[in-house]
Amino acid sequence: CLYLLDGRLQHLSILIIDIDEISDSSSNIDNTKNLPKLKCLTLTSQWYTYFYNDRIVPLLRRMLNLEELTLFLSIIRNESTYIDGTQLHNDFLINMPRLNKFIFSIHTYIINDRIEIDLPSKNDILNSFLEREYQQVHSYADEKLTFNRGFCHVYLLPYHFNDFIFMTSGFQGGSFSEVRGLIMLDIRPFENELFQVISQDFPFLQRLSITNLYSQQNKQHLSTSITFAHLFDLDLARANIDYVVQFLFDKNTSLPRLTHLTVRYETLATVTQGFTNDAARLTCSTIRCLVVKEPFVRPEKFLLYFSSL
Repeated sequence: CLYLLDGRLQHLSILIIDIDEISDSSSNIDNTKNLPKLKCLTLTSQWYTYFYNDRIVPLLRRMLNLEELTLFLSIIRNESTYIDGTQLHNDFLINMPRLNKFIFSIHTYIINDRIEIDLPSKNDILNSFLEREYQQVHSYADEKLTFNRGFCHVYLLPYHFNDFIFMTSGFQGGSFSEVRGLIMLDIRPFENELFQVISQDFPFLQRLSITNLYSQQNKQHLSTSITFAHLFDLDLARANIDYVVQFLFDKNTSLPRLTHLTVRYETLATVTQGFTNDAARLTCSTIRCLVVKEPFVRPEKFLLYFSSL
């Protein structure tokens, strides 16, 4: 993308960049010329980047006449703090006097192994946006680090994106009817109550991926089943066995449209008791695409259990 922005597209006014990851480059690229004709930029990236300061900020500072800006970013920072409204202003918004529309979802993952930094509270982060006249902003953030790690997510409301990524156990709810894909990731357990909130706040969720190796503290499931009415794709390959029980046992979670499942074979065999118990049979019977990355030999009762394969 930087090659295209070396000045050759002199009349470019609208630019939409949708990439998996923002990485460094060893190529010699002229990344200094201003882009005075650019009026509208959308920059979305699905994975964490280490290069906010080195790549993203210098790029945005070149767009002096930008009128509309949309950012969907996840950023890793070492020995630092969360990105808030004050930093966004100082980094590049101050250079965009004509900006009249700023839509954003920015997730910060900090790793502070060598120093101690006082982290801002949720209210501190929200106030940093209010001071810049951004009223409809929501945030959740870790005020204390776990294993020297911390997460913060700040976004504009109403939420404008189809994906909600790297949700942690600190999520506090909201209205996300536009979201179709959700990625959950944390170094603390996801409890049953959180999945109940998600099923209500993400009513049209279709794809769910859970990365969490930590066992749930509360093993008692809710008295009524949680329903994800539109979920068809579930990825539990990097999830503790508790979340496989949470989603495959129909007494815990109802998944009437589930057809795609990604899971570890050992976990699946354990939860289903060698594909013999009835607790997960109903949910597994609807699976049409089963992704198991490690090799395995199908037991005799495997195809009876996954009768739609």
